[in-house]
Amino acid sequence: MVGVTRAAETDSVRAGNRTVPIHRPAKVLFPATGHGAGLTKADLVEYYRSVAPYMLPELKGRPLMLERHPDGLDGPRFMQKNTPDSYPEWVRRTELAKKGGTVTHTVCDNTATLVFLADQACLSFHRWQSRADRPDTPDRLVFDLDPAEDDFEPVRRAATQLGELLTELRLPSALLTTGSRGLHVIVPLDGRSGFDEVRAFAGEVAETLAARDPDRLTTEVRTGARGGRLYLDIQRNGYAQTAVAPFSVRAREGAPVATPISWDQLADPEVTARRWTVRDVLDQARTRPWSGVPARGRSLTAASGRLRSLTA
Repeated sequence: MVGVTRAAETDSVRAGNRTVPIHRPAKVLFPATGHGAGLTKADLVEYYRSVAPYMLPELKGRPLMLERHPDGLDGPRFMQKNTPDSYPEWVRRTELAKKGGTVTHTVCDNTATLVFLADQACLSFHRWQSRADRPDTPDRLVFDLDPAEDDFEPVRRAATQLGELLTELRLPSALLTTGSRGLHVIVPLDGRSGFDEVRAFAGEVAETLAARDPDRLTTEVRTGARGGRLYLDIQRNGYAQTAVAPFSVRAREGAPVATPISWDQLADPEVTARRWTVRDVLDQARTRPWSGVPARGRSLTAASGRLRSLTA
């Protein structure tokens, strides 16, 4: 790894205009398997430093929940919302309301922070749908396509159906493999609607889609009532709810990565939820698969009217 001596207990990495200490760089976070060599903390740091130009625009300004694995996959997992006092002063924080108090979330706006969090054994970054300066008005809507089994074909089919419905509503969308089992369909919004309105709209879209294919799709929250159907999950569209950020490493064997894909790639049978890992995702990132998604989000006002006309 560039800039890291694995034999050392502590080393450092240059990230932007800062030098960030790396503690125990040789610590194995992903054990070796029959599919490849293991990954150390130094490997994780180098991955996040390399992917920073593509990942930071997706994190910038957003409150985060951090998924940390200090002892690697074989150790405990910590879902961290509150930023520890021990973090450097240059790591940005934002204090936001929660029931009965506040939480001081970490915000990752630069490569140094990304590298620092990798040194904290943060494997995955889970982002809010809104930004720190406008926490009550989301600029992203997320549909989480959750298959009943670890089979990507129902996900591929459901995403195609959802994409067609969103096109009817004249809403652009982007696809993100989760690095786990499913797929996120992300709709950029103009940030003028509150969470209640956005979540209600997402629910109506999901109900409309499920009604078109009731044998394969469901909005049933209870697992036991889904009957093997794919779940159209809209629960991530609430205040303080998060979804995995693009290019996040997932805590699964082989270090798969949540990866942006184009709509054309969805039809490729080799594309699955875990198609890309830390070893090859940079090639995919360089293709800019979301380049066709409009930079400006859309209003839900007109889309809501179109949806009502479809269901009338």
